[in-house]
Amino acid sequence: MARLYVSVLLVGLLGGPAVPALAQEAPAISVARVQYQGGGDWYSDEESLVELLAFVREQTMLDVGTEEDVVELTSDKLFNYSYLYLTGHGNVTFSAKEAQRLRRYLQRGGFLHIDDNYGLDEYIREELQKVFPEKDLVEVPYDHPIYSVRYDFSEGPPKIHEHDGEAAQGYGIFDDHGRLMVFYTHETDLGDGWEPAAVHNNSPEKRRAALRMGTNILTYAMTH
Repeated sequence: MARLYVSVLLVGLLGGPAVPALAQEAPAISVARVQYQGGGDWYSDEESLVELLAFVREQTMLDVGTEEDVVELTSDKLFNYSYLYLTGHGNVTFSAKEAQRLRRYLQRGGFLHIDDNYGLDEYIREELQKVFPEKDLVEVPYDHPIYSVRYDFSEGPPKIHEHDGEAAQGYGIFDDHGRLMVFYTHETDLGDGWEPAAVHNNSPEKRRAALRMGTNILTYAMTH
């Protein structure tokens, strides 16, 4: 089921002709970290996605790969990915071309997860306005499937890192049919929790919560 779904999803993203199901077998679901401009550390928490993918392979039937890719928004490879991850501490800038490409990717069924590693908030909100000037970034209600598709987070994202001491929040941008296409986790820092335990000295409980929330996000991205 997972391989068939990915075949259909990639056809939808690329806009190309359908490939007969028996003609070729789809590769494992691939994810990519967004390499952006502006000086922010897009590469931070560099082991986080690999750790999350390992957890997802152990805990679900999703056929995810073992490694992340890195992609620029202007790359032709962009439309090969079901899930994009963007993180960092500082400035992020989208050119007009990058914003247009990201908009096209998302409208064709792609999914972007933005995880504020502290200091990203003031920049990413402005850049998302370039991508969808007609849409608002709104808080995702706690009864949304992204909080329950695999594990129960009925009170929203778990709080992993202290940051400013505020409650963890999940914001989103929805397409015209109600699909969540951008999910922005703020004041939680899930990537810190995905990293190996020794890197940030997170408790086993916090790390497990972060990995479970990440599994929910990946599962939603792959199935909606």
